[in-house]
Amino acid sequence: MADYDYFINNLASLYQKYGHRFLVIKNEKVIGAYNSFDDAFSETIKTEKLGTFLIQDCVSNPDDLIRTFQGNISFAV
Repeated sequence: MADYDYFINNLASLYQKYGHRFLVIKNEKVIGAYNSFDDAFSETIKTEKLGTFLIQDCVSNPDDLIRTFQGNISFAV
């Protein structure tokens, strides 16, 4: 949760620095920036344990982070 909070709180400056890339964040630091989620994941798991990092799509508009789903499904969080 701390890594996501870091991302949200620093979104504007992260976007200014990295543009629209997929950021890998661990311990409130960007440890990688990639052009695709697949690249971010496949490169990061070479050196980092699964579940210890966050991959986040860096966008200019925070509203783009919201995803709406419709249908007969439910999500448990």
